[in-house]
Amino acid sequence: MERSVRYSKKREAILAALQATTCHPSAEWLYRRLKPRHPDLSLGTVYRNLAFFQEHGLVQSVGVVQGQERFDAIVNPHSHFVCNCCGTVQDLPDICPDDGLDQAVSSQYGFAVERCELTFYGLCPSCLQQNQNLKEETQL
Repeated sequence: MERSVRYSKKREAILAALQATTCHPSAEWLYRRLKPRHPDLSLGTVYRNLAFFQEHGLVQSVGVVQGQERFDAIVNPHSHFVCNCCGTVQDLPDICPDDGLDQAVSSQYGFAVERCELTFYGLCPSCLQQNQNLKEETQL
């Protein structure tokens, strides 16, 4: 039997902050953002609530980027791009993991695929431009 979940202003604030941003924040980012308005908030509370939200399908983990797990409040199927240089994470809503890929993996390997996440890694336009500028400067 699942125990009843109590209402919490902190829980509501954490979820609202996550839903209000597109930066795919870490627990630490959320903690720093909310601490001024919730002085008794602890980093442990943020982590526990993120785990609660994941368990209840309200958020998803994008994975670990530059040593910190990052989260997304958009839970419908979509892909992500992660910059290997600056660590930015960007939604790619028009590029969805293909159901055909799930079926191919299931039939070829005998797995029961429950979901597929598609993440691209590389350089964002800003970091790509900075790299180009550095190359040009070193060639002079």
